[in-house]
Amino acid sequence: MLDYRFVKENLAAVQRNIANRNMHCDAAQVASLFDRRGALLTELQALQQRRNDNAKAMQAKLSEPERAALIAEGKNLKDAIAGAEAQVTVVEADLDAEGRKIPNMAHPDAPIGKVDSENLEVKQVGQVRQFGFAPKDHVQLGADLDIIDFDAATKVSGQKFYYLKNEGVFLELALQMYALQLLVKHGFTPFITPDVARMEILQGIGFNPRGNESNVYALEGEDACLVATAEITLGGYHAGEILPRDKLPLLYCGLSHCFRREAGAAGQFSKGLYRVHQFSKVEMFVYCLPEQSDALHEKLRLIEEEIFTGLKIPFRVVDTCTGDLGAPAYRKWDLEAWMPGRNNGEWGEVTSTSNCTDYQSRRLNVRYKDEDGKNKFVHMLNGTAVAVSRGIIAILENFQNADGSVTVPPALVPWTGFSRIGPRSSEGAP
Repeated sequence: MLDYRFVKENLAAVQRNIANRNMHCDAAQVASLFDRRGALLTELQALQQRRNDNAKAMQAKLSEPERAALIAEGKNLKDAIAGAEAQVTVVEADLDAEGRKIPNMAHPDAPIGKVDSENLEVKQVGQVRQFGFAPKDHVQLGADLDIIDFDAATKVSGQKFYYLKNEGVFLELALQMYALQLLVKHGFTPFITPDVARMEILQGIGFNPRGNESNVYALEGEDACLVATAEITLGGYHAGEILPRDKLPLLYCGLSHCFRREAGAAGQFSKGLYRVHQFSKVEMFVYCLPEQSDALHEKLRLIEEEIFTGLKIPFRVVDTCTGDLGAPAYRKWDLEAWMPGRNNGEWGEVTSTSNCTDYQSRRLNVRYKDEDGKNKFVHMLNGTAVAVSRGIIAILENFQNADGSVTVPPALVPWTGFSRIGPRSSEGAP
């Protein structure tokens, strides 16, 4: 969340930022509640001081009328303090609820727009393949190669689930190992993270764990949810801690399952593996000093580019517009891979990386001690190394052959143990 004093002192800029993000929240109310809380705390402190003075006066040698007057005053002060504390509690709860709705400020260079079609293309990498045959989409390829089964998953688990089988299993594991090994070379500490996180951690990261608009699965009877990304669990790892300044930046990468309701996600652009309720992902996460975050954001994007360049998958980089940033992000880069089976060939998002500045660390209370001895909030960044399901889409569709087989990118062969996935016969053999 934003600092409430910053909201008050920069109200017009905050309101303009909210409008640019196409969001609806009341910054003026936050400023008003902030002032109200300050006034109530001042009143409460004055009452508490009077109570202290009253207690000291009671220690002196007093006449009975004087003592009785002080006792009466003490009772009145006790009631007044209880009433003032109750008012502070109500106002602080309102301030917290409204304050959490306000998005992070956007980078001044972020393109202003409402929807992802207004994102700004920065560059393209790789050559889009020109097929000498009619290319299939990944759904058809997965069925023909007998490596993805949507029908059985729908029967067992419901829509938007899937089974990976045969070579598809090794393709998934190869993508995970390829990404993890590359990240370790870049100095990241690898994790396998929990699939469950407490509500307070999700709220701190910026996810809404409740309500019809929530994209996460809440666990019935528990104050917890299934995680939608390892950003949640890696971001919560140091919640409530003061990190040593000389240890920053901390570079973490986490492998996790991701669970998303994807409510309302329908249509041809969501079919197959593109939007599913469960998938695996390798996520990057960084804790750093404020002055380090811009350079580290660039580093995360370059790592994402390195991953997909190494896979020889054509992609483009886009600077995400204000309306598509998400509340915690100050700036976000997306990588969109070329997907030949998507509407006869289109770009589809495969990774993103966000600099969230101190927006998440304020909620999660992650700080460092500065050189002047003061505790300050760290900056937190995240980035997708590989969302495996979308990586599989890009591989199958870009590396398909006229005979129905798919060539495995050379970078993955050391982990798959094979370089080609061929159509399977009716007996199930390749």
